[in-house]
Amino acid sequence: MPPSPSLVAVDLGASSGRVLAGRLEAGRLVTREAGRFPNRPVRAGGRLHWDVLALWAGIQDGLRVAARASGPVASVGIDTWAVDHGLLDADGELLGNPVHYRDARTAGAAEAFARLLDPAAHYAATGSQVQPFNTVYQLLAAGGTAPLRAADRLLLVPDLLGRWLSGADVTEVTNASTTGMLDPATRRWSPAVLDALAASPAGDVRRLLAPLVEPGTVLGPVLPDVAADLGLAGAVHVAVGSHDTASAVAAVPLGDAPAAWISSGTWSLVGVELPAPVRSEAGRAANFTNELGVAGTVRYLRNVAGLWLLQESLRAWADAGTPQDLDALLAAAAEVPALRTVVDVDDPAFAPPGDMPARIAAAARRTGQPVPGSPAEVVRCVLDSLALAYRRTVRRAGALSGRPVEVVHVVGGGARNALLCRLTADATGLPVVAGPVEATAVGNLLTQALALGELTGGLPAARAVVRASTALVTHQPRGAERPWARAEERLGA
Repeated sequence: MPPSPSLVAVDLGASSGRVLAGRLEAGRLVTREAGRFPNRPVRAGGRLHWDVLALWAGIQDGLRVAARASGPVASVGIDTWAVDHGLLDADGELLGNPVHYRDARTAGAAEAFARLLDPAAHYAATGSQVQPFNTVYQLLAAGGTAPLRAADRLLLVPDLLGRWLSGADVTEVTNASTTGMLDPATRRWSPAVLDALAASPAGDVRRLLAPLVEPGTVLGPVLPDVAADLGLAGAVHVAVGSHDTASAVAAVPLGDAPAAWISSGTWSLVGVELPAPVRSEAGRAANFTNELGVAGTVRYLRNVAGLWLLQESLRAWADAGTPQDLDALLAAAAEVPALRTVVDVDDPAFAPPGDMPARIAAAARRTGQPVPGSPAEVVRCVLDSLALAYRRTVRRAGALSGRPVEVVHVVGGGARNALLCRLTADATGLPVVAGPVEATAVGNLLTQALALGELTGGLPAARAVVRASTALVTHQPRGAERPWARAEERLGA
């Protein structure tokens, strides 16, 4: 008997992309990697850009492999990071590479938008945290520029790639909810925000916005020429949680205990899953955001800097001619005294690319703490500091949502970092359940399975498949509360 058609997830993170094929077998999801490729930003013309054509080439290579190695492909779903977008002209041609969210063009844009729409009113309309790179601020910063004036359509990155795959001209709501322009209760664009933008140099962007669709929508067949080139005859394009965190949270193996989750990668997204948004003044003051999830859910969360500090430190050491083996480095970091030095991982000084160990050393000096010297000391500082940020954010998420947390789930790349998971358990005083590592791709695939009717029962059924398919690891808290409280006091948290 020939194998059943496979599902294929295209999952792009801020530093790499991957293509995974999967199929359901006896209540388990069996996956196979079909491609992995770097995602390297490019600086040109004074701007930091995404090399979206290189990403599209990597996606095509992965889809070809998936079609050859996994048999017929039933569907493809695409997820990426949030907020960034491409502008298309009236012929559907891309007007330049999308600008990277870490580009400096949005400096001061949040403050400028606050003069157009009171921040309290903005939060009441969208429930969105203030991040300098939110799409609404990108559009304000681009106001009056030639590409924005010439644009006929704005598509967020996963929707841009999806258009090249199937011709679908849509915006999927989970990624749209990161723009600072969507009402999380109606799951539609916010008139108040669009009116404010219309009064700015950005102009009336309504003309650029594509129709909104929910995850689980079948968008149509893969374009004939693309299907012929990639071996995707008969495959359809399915809208998944196109914000990678939405797909990751769909794969969090939540049980009966009230839980928080941490989607841990270059960024860490820390929050709880809710049936409706929370737009309280306390939530605004804490910079919590309401992002939409799969199956009508809301992800109430806050961004934490994540493994970016570790990744940039590794890059800096490699550039200096002293590359480090990560496994050996983590083993050495585990022997460094706990909480010797901690930093605020959300300090804007750590946001741009650059010499991260030097910035960490400077932060230690500013706060009168021992300066990490060896790479192991730098890594221990980063991981202790991340765990401290997780502690603070998990507790705030429970308090602000009115849902006390009894267990923390860590998914994504951070789930394989046993030291970080142990420190998170110690810092929060809660059990930490680690896995799955490839949560984003898994959530992407299971959303496709639900859309095609290969799986029934909604998110509970999808999460049951995750539990059956994943070797979860639980880390129990050790030690006392007081050292973590004292570390918080050092940072004035």
